[in-house]
Amino acid sequence: MSDRETVPSAGPEGAGALPAEVREIASGYAFTGPALDLGALLWDGACHPGVSVRVPLPVLNRHGLVAGATGTGKTKTLQLIAEQLSAQGVPVFLADVKGDLSGIARPGRPDDRVRKRSGEVGQEWAPAGFPAEFLALGGLGHGVPVRATVTSFGPVLLAKVLQLNHTQEQSLGLIFHYADTKGLELVDLKDLRAVVAFLTSDAGRAELRDIGGLSGATAGVILRSLTAFEAQGAADFFGEPEFDTADLLRTAPDGRGIVSVLELPAVQDRPLLFSTFLMWLLADLFHDLPEIGDADKPRLVFFFDEAHLLFHDASRAFLDSITQTVRLIRSKGVGVFFVTQTPKDVPGDVLAQLGNRVQHALRAFTPDDHKALRATVQTFPKSAYDLEELLTGLGTGEAVVTVLSETGAPTPVAATRLRAPESLMGPVDAAALDETVHASPLHERYAQAVDRESAYERLGAARPAPEPEAAPREKEEPSLVEQVVASGMFKSLARSVGTQLGREITRSLFGTARRRR
Repeated sequence: MSDRETVPSAGPEGAGALPAEVREIASGYAFTGPALDLGALLWDGACHPGVSVRVPLPVLNRHGLVAGATGTGKTKTLQLIAEQLSAQGVPVFLADVKGDLSGIARPGRPDDRVRKRSGEVGQEWAPAGFPAEFLALGGLGHGVPVRATVTSFGPVLLAKVLQLNHTQEQSLGLIFHYADTKGLELVDLKDLRAVVAFLTSDAGRAELRDIGGLSGATAGVILRSLTAFEAQGAADFFGEPEFDTADLLRTAPDGRGIVSVLELPAVQDRPLLFSTFLMWLLADLFHDLPEIGDADKPRLVFFFDEAHLLFHDASRAFLDSITQTVRLIRSKGVGVFFVTQTPKDVPGDVLAQLGNRVQHALRAFTPDDHKALRATVQTFPKSAYDLEELLTGLGTGEAVVTVLSETGAPTPVAATRLRAPESLMGPVDAAALDETVHASPLHERYAQAVDRESAYERLGAARPAPEPEAAPREKEEPSLVEQVVASGMFKSLARSVGTQLGREITRSLFGTARRRR
């Protein structure tokens, strides 16, 4: 950065003179249509409140990245963007890993820090709360329970959370294929366990013989993984009523978009599970939403927090599915923002599709940190800033920004001091949160789990009623598999239940399934 030729300011900063570089950057953010205000431009250590850094509303379905080291202000950036989207009638989905974002439902509190920041960036700050729904995976924590059936979750995502290898994932896919074609709904984990047990029994082995079969060793690994998974409390996340992702697309009576906050503090020690559940929500939206093409504003903006967890140890096929989902969901009006520490956490094919970037400060304490810093700098367009120096010197609540203009071209890189959120910057207390949850129209629909007839019950119903016995049997009660094998009836049952239910199941890129609503 340097003080080169200056030119008179014709903008809001009055009669002062601005460096030519500042004028050039400012012209790149002079949008005429609706836009979100991120903050004010920083140049040579000075904040220019008259030069707003903005992102056009229509391009927010072109995806984005919010990155930065821990403690640099990423959460407040999410809050700031979510508030403005809601105010413009766009629903938002936020994953709240640490419990910091529940305050979006309450007006903020003016204090010295807020007054100082709003003055620096030329913001007319006024406290405001926004319409919010609070969700919780399986009802663990403060929120309306979010559940998925095993059938709709699909083999690819389930293999990810069970940490199966490629061969085991293929075998799990075969099990799902069999259940789909036979109309055997896998509602919860006991349904899946029952089907796996049957398909490795003497009576069930023949069912898969023509399409590859299921080895006992692989079935054993899957069953053991399911047991460990259930021991972690994962059974609560699978079942009915299944969450309808159309509920993420609602607006409040006053026209503002509803902010759906998935509260994750109760499951933050199970990052692989919650990150994969986020992908299920996104895949389900992709599966169900119609194409809308270019629109004046997004149908939904989905913030994918702790995104690096999704990509860690992912198979090539899994990464390809993510890439394709992100590429195609844009035309359905959904914008996806990945939230992580550095751009290198996101695979290149996905990163290339993220047109809007907010990069907070990075640390450079170790050789690996320096390597990550250099890699991050290389992902930005050519800039008038020394980005390597700038990214290590940004303060909390400052970021390097580049977005897509109204014409789809990248804007100039702009160091930005971000605006202050107008809602409460901190968590709402548990009692108030529970009160909001119980008042939600979604609570009655999803609060009570339902265990209806599914694969487990159908397998149990396949055995004949036992003959009366003269005396109690001494041997141990047979297992479910032994009962099915002894009955000899399941094979004909399974071949006859290829009903309309089974034929309606179709699977999307991730193997997720959803019958049409």
